[in-house]
Amino acid sequence: MALLTMLSATAPTWSAPAPAVALPLMSPASGRCPDVNEAGTTNGTAVILWTCNGQSNQMWSKPIPPPGSGGSGPCDIYSEGGTPCVAAHSTVRALYGSYNGTLYQVRRSSDNATRDIGVLAPGGFANAAAQDSFCAGTSCVITAVHDQSGRGNDLWYQGSAQVPGSSQSSPAKATSESLTAGGTKAYSLYINPGNSYWRDGHLTGVPTGAAPEGAYMVTSGTHVNSGCCFDYGNSETTRKADAAGAMDAINFGTQCWFGGCAGSGPWVQADLEWGLYSGGSQSWNTNQRAFTSKFVTAMLKNNGTSRFALKGGNAQSGGLTTLWNGGLPSGYSPMKKQGAIVLGSGGDCCKPGGGANLSAGTFYEGAIVSGYPSDATDNAVQANVTAAGYR
Repeated sequence: MALLTMLSATAPTWSAPAPAVALPLMSPASGRCPDVNEAGTTNGTAVILWTCNGQSNQMWSKPIPPPGSGGSGPCDIYSEGGTPCVAAHSTVRALYGSYNGTLYQVRRSSDNATRDIGVLAPGGFANAAAQDSFCAGTSCVITAVHDQSGRGNDLWYQGSAQVPGSSQSSPAKATSESLTAGGTKAYSLYINPGNSYWRDGHLTGVPTGAAPEGAYMVTSGTHVNSGCCFDYGNSETTRKADAAGAMDAINFGTQCWFGGCAGSGPWVQADLEWGLYSGGSQSWNTNQRAFTSKFVTAMLKNNGTSRFALKGGNAQSGGLTTLWNGGLPSGYSPMKKQGAIVLGSGGDCCKPGGGANLSAGTFYEGAIVSGYPSDATDNAVQANVTAAGYR
């Protein structure tokens, strides 16, 4: 069916739809939903207002354009694919073609003043010159990475006033690594042991329970270690290791959690809590491979009940390699996601009175999405990343 833009006395004409996302509608005036009378499917069937019940004759679909057909950022692509970003983070660039806000915040040591670093133009790359000017003659740290999705899922360092942490936790240095992207200078979020970032997003769109979810990040194969755990994704709101399936985060590093690994990594794995999974069991996934390039794309998607997929690729060129696309490990169905966001550490890390992050890794950009992205969407995001010109 076509998505109704107004209510009418009879149903609109429809034909076999393009790939689409189904959703209910509700009249603000009456609080009722458009309902195809007696669940009819023929042209001319009356549409009435009825008590909302979520049945198929109250679900209307909006055709989804081919991924990458419009917009210019990864989150535009995800939205076109019916899996919108609920959190989007980067110190390098805008992840929406129209985004013109701030990317991250720096704090300088000379006077503890802070400054938000934005983009040079809407949909563009970071204004690194603003950071250089602000931090000239002193040192700076990155205190927060701002959420571009509009949901307020900013990541603050564990140890900040916003996210109190252990005495060993601290923000990452702002100038550890510079790079170019889109032909302009930018800085990465360069995580060393003791640095990590967090946000409780369970009330601001981050999927919980068994809801499907996807995520990607651009990281580096040249700054890694085997410490636990360089993650980006869904984590516990409690900052405790609560249960199998309480996490759904991308892990990138050289840690071989269950043993039997082939080679020395670094690998794209799934931190599902109580283990880093290379595939669908504690046995080593023979389809795994190391990603040692300077810039790496890492992806995870999980339908929450039966299957998940891991993918990786060179973020400068080429496509994605599917490392796993199959069943969830035993004991992880259904998932029990809590909806916090973690970056740079495992889920049970960095609480007041607790320990600190042990991992090392680099974060350039990433997003968490609601829903299970299609392979076509994954491929379009990878093409967008390689076109960004990471150097």
